[in-house]
Amino acid sequence: MKTIAIVNGPNLHRLGQREPGVYGDGSLADLEATLQAEAEQLGVALRFFQSNHEGALVEHLWELADAGVTGVIFNPAAYTHTSVALRDAIKGAGLKVIEVHISNVHTREAFRHHSYISPVAAGVICGLGLKGYSLALHALAGQ
Repeated sequence: MKTIAIVNGPNLHRLGQREPGVYGDGSLADLEATLQAEAEQLGVALRFFQSNHEGALVEHLWELADAGVTGVIFNPAAYTHTSVALRDAIKGAGLKVIEVHISNVHTREAFRHHSYISPVAAGVICGLGLKGYSLALHALAGQ
């Protein structure tokens, strides 16, 4: 059975409470429940992880590679624009990552227009709200 990991970076534990005009009103728990139901229909297993700490995210990516996960849906949040360490972990671990952003980062502040993750990601989805995670799940599941 394929195993897909959903990894979320800083502040995403506050979905539904933090800037709902930008990120919507669904919580992280709501997102995980939706994805779990979809994964069951697709016949894939999911692993969820969220951290506000860059080092914990780096370590988790390496753990996922060692565990042989099929792919990673990764919303690095603000670390997208700052973290060479996350970029290097993805590339070094050889993970198949789809970078997901809830908002359209290209219509926001200029500093959000650059991603250290995109060059090492298999794909990028942004601006489609929480639906972007579902699209990434279907892509990694091969559906």
